[in-house]
Amino acid sequence: MKFFSRTPLTTALLGCVLGLSTPIQAQEEAAVETKPLPLAELRMFADVFDRIKQAYVEPVDDRELLEDAIRGMLTGLDPHSAYLEPEAFESLQIHTSGEFGGLGIEVGLEDGFIKVIAPIDDTPAQRAGVKAGDLIMRLDDTPVQGMDLSEAIDLMRGEVGTPIRLTIMREGRDQPLELEIVRDVIKVRSVRHELLEPGYGYLRVSQFQSHTGEDLVEAIAEMQQDEALKGLVLDLRNNPGGVLQAAVAVSDAFLDEGTIVYTEGRLPNSELRFNASADTAAPDTPLVVLINGGSASASEIVAGALQDHQRALVMGTDSFGKGSVQTVLPLGQERAIKLTTARYFTPGGRSIQAQGIKPDLHVDEAKLTLLAEDGRIKERDLAGHLENAAGEAAPEALPSDGLSARDFQLFEALNLLKAMQILQRTSAVSE
Repeated sequence: MKFFSRTPLTTALLGCVLGLSTPIQAQEEAAVETKPLPLAELRMFADVFDRIKQAYVEPVDDRELLEDAIRGMLTGLDPHSAYLEPEAFESLQIHTSGEFGGLGIEVGLEDGFIKVIAPIDDTPAQRAGVKAGDLIMRLDDTPVQGMDLSEAIDLMRGEVGTPIRLTIMREGRDQPLELEIVRDVIKVRSVRHELLEPGYGYLRVSQFQSHTGEDLVEAIAEMQQDEALKGLVLDLRNNPGGVLQAAVAVSDAFLDEGTIVYTEGRLPNSELRFNASADTAAPDTPLVVLINGGSASASEIVAGALQDHQRALVMGTDSFGKGSVQTVLPLGQERAIKLTTARYFTPGGRSIQAQGIKPDLHVDEAKLTLLAEDGRIKERDLAGHLENAAGEAAPEALPSDGLSARDFQLFEALNLLKAMQILQRTSAVSE
């Protein structure tokens, strides 16, 4: 099974959007053209190894030195390839179950600092106010600049109930912001749903896990129990990705034919193509997909597939742009390497790598401020005005604590679905 991932993560953070795979077979390795090993560079490596052993200020264990060399060899490839020691390998497998301990954020490296890609829904980090795009400067009193990502993760991990202080820089602020977060067991509920209004459903996918596709289909069925849905919002904002098969299943719930995603790489087993089945959970329901800069990997697969097939309108801001595939190759029972083995492409042949999905309708995260009435006199204000035959009603106003104030992008998505319903009705009348 293959997964998509953005960063090497352990149990402190969200995670793991990558996956486990069986080792690459010898015949597949043979299919890739290889060149003779560079003897001069190998001699240089042996010479450096020997000089460290002899001259370093403290004795160095051979095994540790070789593992450091492996680690450096992989991290030098790209930001997503990594050497997984026993603890990290075990944590990676825990992430796919949807429950782990820590803060509830996914991170990456940027300019030597730890960058927050996305906080997980309903976790200590989100409740403390951590936002996508934050740069972590310090963990308690320890600066993180230049620190290896795994070292930072180790500092963020700890016993449940213990606090940690994050010093972060946030766009739009001149001074660092300090947030104290209490570590907890992170239980990720992959799919949440509700009716925003009668007939208009909301699906929030926070992470793609093994059963996300099944959970989403069940959620749609539950919302359709009383009446058919007039429209659906699929919220993929701040969703860092997850299991590839789950992204395919979610896309398939809305598509009845065609390619969903395909991958290309150097090895035969890295070239895959996934197609939609005829069965759909909501074949004709108007659909709006919400994305932002925290939407990555598997989220971009879903948004790209639905956009290319013109099955949904994509709304929000540009996605993260993670378009490569990582395969976890076990090394014995306790260790593994996470290696970038392919790129993925949308049905229309677009590569998302470093580009992201561009929404059909760009809507920034914002707050809606209602303007005061201009004070003009209206008919109902005139003395002795005629009563309305149906009775007078007070003019409606947007509630200050409603959806428009709480989530402007979602409010706009709901408005778009309503507009689509009106257009359908007017088209039917004109015919």
